[in-house]
Amino acid sequence: MKTIKFLLITGTILFGPLNLVHAQQKTEGEVIHVQKLTLDKKKKQVYQGRDSVLTLYIDTLVMKDKSTLQFFGKKDVNLIVKHADIANDVAFLGQGIKNNGTNFNIDIDFDKLGSLYIVARGQNANNGSKTFPNGDAGNVTLVYESDGFTPQTTNKKGKHYIKIDNTEGGLNVTPTSEISNIYSRIALSAPGLRGLPQGQIYSGSPGKKGEVVVKAKE
Repeated sequence: MKTIKFLLITGTILFGPLNLVHAQQKTEGEVIHVQKLTLDKKKKQVYQGRDSVLTLYIDTLVMKDKSTLQFFGKKDVNLIVKHADIANDVAFLGQGIKNNGTNFNIDIDFDKLGSLYIVARGQNANNGSKTFPNGDAGNVTLVYESDGFTPQTTNKKGKHYIKIDNTEGGLNVTPTSEISNIYSRIALSAPGLRGLPQGQIYSGSPGKKGEVVVKAKE
């Protein structure tokens, strides 16, 4: 089960020892600086490319209802936002490589916060297709300015709600369905294991669990 730790950094630790998932942000890779990014309702902005690490600085981020920031092929995303105007059902979505979720390091100041979903799930392996094992969940660290809006994770219908979904891949895969898929691929293919790329069959073991840290800073 994921552990969510709320820490307030004011010179003393109020709720327990400081336990950051990432001691340092990984700054190699691509660096992008955006002065202002506005996404209208249901619109999306996609970042993808060869570099598996992205550091994205946004001075002002405005995201209207159901808009999405999407990161594909990114193992690590460092997202720094000076001013964030977040409406309702907004999402940050990260998909890394080899079915793994993206590791998010987010430093953000909420000028407005309706509801925000941060998705860094591991994906399921797909036996019979060219794929990788069940993916690991991404680790998520969110640091928010204490003088802005304070997020809460308990009341979905309440204000300033944040949901972090970083479950590992393979949790909803059943052996019966996987075996049926494997047999059907073999039956429809040429003799041998040609219906299975490289003859590989992945186990049903889930990927690694992800961790979550949510903390405020002065």
